[in-house]
Amino acid sequence: MTVKVEAGAGGIPHNKIMIYGLVGSLVCLYLTYLNTYLQAPYLAFFGGLAAVAALVWGADTIKHLCSYGLGTGVPSAGMIALGSGVIAALFGATTGPLTPIVTLIVAAIIGAIAGLLANHVVRMDIPAMVSSLTELAVIGAITVLGLVTMACGTFEFLGMITGTITFLGFTMQTYEMSVIGGGVIAAIFMLGAIAIQHAFNACLGPGEKQDRTLMLAAECGFLSMITVAIISFAFIATYAALLALVISVIGWLYTYKQYIALSKRDAYAWLDAKPIIEPKGGA
Repeated sequence: MTVKVEAGAGGIPHNKIMIYGLVGSLVCLYLTYLNTYLQAPYLAFFGGLAAVAALVWGADTIKHLCSYGLGTGVPSAGMIALGSGVIAALFGATTGPLTPIVTLIVAAIIGAIAGLLANHVVRMDIPAMVSSLTELAVIGAITVLGLVTMACGTFEFLGMITGTITFLGFTMQTYEMSVIGGGVIAAIFMLGAIAIQHAFNACLGPGEKQDRTLMLAAECGFLSMITVAIISFAFIATYAALLALVISVIGWLYTYKQYIALSKRDAYAWLDAKPIIEPKGGA
């Protein structure tokens, strides 16, 4: 029998976090579509913000699933989420303006199937498995789609397979240097997978507090945004990439500072590590 163990009970209900994460990420993704009308990818950074919103939701979903004692399943859940997300995002990207909606639907179907297999074939028999893996697949899909959009400025498939590089006024289109052809999507997979599982892994235990866990998830999301913003210099206009980088750094500095403050609040004692100094004259 699987027993549910609540860590850090209380706080914002999971369903409310799910609604905030889903709606917020969808709004951010569709804000990037305004790049089509601006004729420039200045709003690409909203793709990264969509990923951050999804990752915060994902951290709480991981906690909800692993409250049934699924300790070593945290990394597995993260990999399933992003693996499902890559498939759903690439399929959805072929549907034009409907990409975010189609991506969510495909991801939910893949996640539900994975949950049913886990419970009825692998016989894990965890009550929250189907719903949680469905959520995690959707979260993974939004994370992949959001970070890819941030890198290339669009969530449409053509923009993912065609890299446009501008250097000294010379514009070149190449398939080798695209987000997919250049292997950037593989880096995005790992950035999302680590971010979605790290927050609860780092904060779990009897002293786990929801606000600290979710703040760490946001911090991991902005850290992933910084990496993708740097990558985006190869694919989108310099000013757009620079704007994304500045927003990413500001978001990371704020969330990192807040996470440290929350960690000091919850710690029994806070001892700053000092460098090891060799004694004079040797040991």
